[in-house]
Amino acid sequence: MFDNRELISRVAVTAAQMRDIEGRIFAAGMPVAALMEKVAGLITCRTEEILRQGEYSFCSPFSPSLGILAGPGHNGGDALVVARELHFRGYKVKVYCPISKLKELTSQHLQFVRSLDIPCYESIQPLQDCDFFIDGLFGFGLERDITEPIAGAINQLNQWNKPIISIDVPSGLHTDTGEILGVGIRATHTFCLGLWKLGLLEDQALEYIGEAELIDFDIQYTDVQAVLGEFPKIKRITTATALSTLPLPRQQVTHKYKEGHLLLVCGSRRYSGGAILTGLGARASGVGLLSIAVPQSLAATMISHLPEAIIIGCPETESGAIAQLKLPGNKDLNSFDAIACGPGITVDADSVVRKILDCSQDLLLDADGLNILANMGTLPTLHKRQASTILTPHAGEFQRLFPNIDNVNKNRILAVQEAAKQSSAIVLLKGSRTAIANHQGCVWINPQSTPALARGGSGDVLTGLLGGLMAQAVSRNLPVETTVATAAWWHAQAGILAAQERTQLGVDAFTLTKYLMPVVASTKK
Repeated sequence: MFDNRELISRVAVTAAQMRDIEGRIFAAGMPVAALMEKVAGLITCRTEEILRQGEYSFCSPFSPSLGILAGPGHNGGDALVVARELHFRGYKVKVYCPISKLKELTSQHLQFVRSLDIPCYESIQPLQDCDFFIDGLFGFGLERDITEPIAGAINQLNQWNKPIISIDVPSGLHTDTGEILGVGIRATHTFCLGLWKLGLLEDQALEYIGEAELIDFDIQYTDVQAVLGEFPKIKRITTATALSTLPLPRQQVTHKYKEGHLLLVCGSRRYSGGAILTGLGARASGVGLLSIAVPQSLAATMISHLPEAIIIGCPETESGAIAQLKLPGNKDLNSFDAIACGPGITVDADSVVRKILDCSQDLLLDADGLNILANMGTLPTLHKRQASTILTPHAGEFQRLFPNIDNVNKNRILAVQEAAKQSSAIVLLKGSRTAIANHQGCVWINPQSTPALARGGSGDVLTGLLGGLMAQAVSRNLPVETTVATAAWWHAQAGILAAQERTQLGVDAFTLTKYLMPVVASTKK
């Protein structure tokens, strides 16, 4: 079971949902002023920790000067309380407050800040000599483009290239979609308040949010459930949830037939590397038995890399693609616990993919498996299937599979929800923030990744890893969608770990496979 704080860390909300949750808190008797003081106190403490870590060099290292950006709403009130507290702790503070019409509580805090002789300005220019900034201009719920003169001030601030902490969301970021409304602050840190905001998990927001962390001010999970329902639809994948669905620990008395049998269908004469990488990803999953169907010309190469796997050499086309699945003995496709198909097969393996789609086993399609499915007609083909189908497209493949969904780059979460609903498949949309959806509209978002994974072959490793976990999930009766989420988390964490040790340029797909097991080992320490 997960405690309430872990459940809170998983939830992602829209602006409207956050308003409703806060409304319940205030209706229960929590004074707005008291909550503002609590939140600002947490922000102040965390800001001081960052200042003392020595990550940034300042003009005055013993007492960096701080610029506070205060807007008209309660986000601005939070910033002004932080300004007051940092002033009391001995920091030199200046305030930029460009709007004269403020909410009552925010206005009161501004009045008190001025009484402390903290300089307050309606122009950003006097804050140019500040070492560090705290952005409280606009909080969650902003829906209109930011206009002059504030737009110009934000552009000026971004050009100064100083470290910035944004409170809740960077000013100018749409809370729900991550879209930039005219102009946006490029923060180095974002302190998201209470619950994660949906827009922070969209790819298009990443260059604005910097390092994001949750400032947990003790929202009760019962209030979250009252607004979102007992099972919230959109969730972040956390370490705790991912580890809880790993096929560990194993029973003391077990054997290879109990730990899943995966069939990989991959590779061609032209793309032998795709088959190797997919196989290595599957090996790391711990699957009990691994069978790999490849063109006959690749069989010897596969045995040299994966001697423990059952290599099935198949007849091949003139171009070197698999022409026909030729399974050994009395086996057929339904003999396996799961099937993963696609990396490196080329579209010449069309007849093979068609045969696989007719089987009654859980199936993962990637790469050219997806392209062949798109050519067949995604929706009518998948509607015929009775077992689970997992699709793992990047944005281009997604567009070919679902040409009627045109918002994939603007709102990935809505796009993947709609695709899963239309197809009845589980759809994993690859990206900096991989999003996974099932046909019921539930979405899992992987909140951490690394640009190091933007290398050819990284997706092949994920296909093998996920396929192996799928096969093991059958005997453990684990939900397929949570298994997909765990694989996405594991794959990304391996990339992060590899990048830390080898830099982002040193994480090729083969290297990535070597970091899959250390991820799990590190969590057990």
